[in-house]
Amino acid sequence: MCVLVDLFNREIIGYSAGVHKNAQLVYDAFATVKTDLRKIQMFHSDRGSEFKNELLEKVITTFEIKRSLSMKGCPYDNAVAEATFKIFKTEFVYGRNFDSLSQLRYELKSYVKWFNNNRIHGSLNYMTPVEFRKLTL
Repeated sequence: MCVLVDLFNREIIGYSAGVHKNAQLVYDAFATVKTDLRKIQMFHSDRGSEFKNELLEKVITTFEIKRSLSMKGCPYDNAVAEATFKIFKTEFVYGRNFDSLSQLRYELKSYVKWFNNNRIHGSLNYMTPVEFRKLTL
């Protein structure tokens, strides 16, 4: 699975699920972003091969998104994403078995909707990501 997190309000703006952890998985997550990709100012990730490759470079270049990579071996550079992944794994992944990739994709879509619209975050003054975005924009 791949999730794209907006640092402004911790909203999951893109997501995908696939058989392999590769560039196509990240590309598919970008394809689910509902806003204009040209509004994304920066894409920050770790240095995994799924993030640093020709396919993703085409997306970033096409939409004029600046690139930021974590320092090697430094999870603190990506702290918000790491915290979101921990929540994601704890609430959605651990202890679960999915019968098929299509079931995983269906449930992932439902979880992302719940996460963005119902789950409150202390760092957002106990609002949901969507509430925070609507209040501040």
